[in-house]
Amino acid sequence: MPSTDFDVDFDGTVAVVTGASGALGSAAVDRFREAGATVCAVDVVEPDDDDSLLEPDNRTHFYEADLTDESEVAGLVETIVDDHGRIDHLLNVAGTWRGGDPIADTDLEEFEFLLDVNLKTAFLASKHALAHLEETEGSIVNVSARSSLEGGEGDGPYRISKAGIRLLTETLAEENLGTVRANCVMPSVIDTPMNREMMPDADHDSWVEPGEIAETMTFLCSDGAAVTSGAAVPVYGEA
Repeated sequence: MPSTDFDVDFDGTVAVVTGASGALGSAAVDRFREAGATVCAVDVVEPDDDDSLLEPDNRTHFYEADLTDESEVAGLVETIVDDHGRIDHLLNVAGTWRGGDPIADTDLEEFEFLLDVNLKTAFLASKHALAHLEETEGSIVNVSARSSLEGGEGDGPYRISKAGIRLLTETLAEENLGTVRANCVMPSVIDTPMNREMMPDADHDSWVEPGEIAETMTFLCSDGAAVTSGAAVPVYGEA
């Protein structure tokens, strides 16, 4: 993780991080925990799973939940508030990438899967956390993608789902002016073990590290970004 360039004091606050067992989610957990927040780490992959990168400690509380199921999300939010009394930061990191076929050859199941994992999870988590974020004048940070800015061949459903994240963010910001701030980050290619495995011949040095993105997410939740809402922030690294 890169060194911290600014001081953030989240002591006494509660951060909810979805997709917490993955590379970016676990980096967000680390950074918010470092800043003093109590972190509620949410994923379908448990910390002791071989695929998990999450390392819980006494400031991290793991919650297993299917974020595509509205009843589970509603129950999750109420449980977190019962356990910790508040929610100050919601980091909607849960998501996945899939390449694939042109639209004419794309199975409906593949399209629905990407919309569910990338967009529906952020919609449901935001919907059910909003009332609690209003009480704390908290903030939401979503994860879009640079590729969502234009169409492309072969990964259309992914781009479409991430464009939806950007519009969801702008909508949340507009609907909650003065109470809850909502912003999103737009990574290029994130330097993760999975991406390196899928793209072994790429220029890995140009990719952006999860910790660097987590640093930006931390800033967007801090008082330093108090006048920023509805933004889509590029986090491209050197790509």
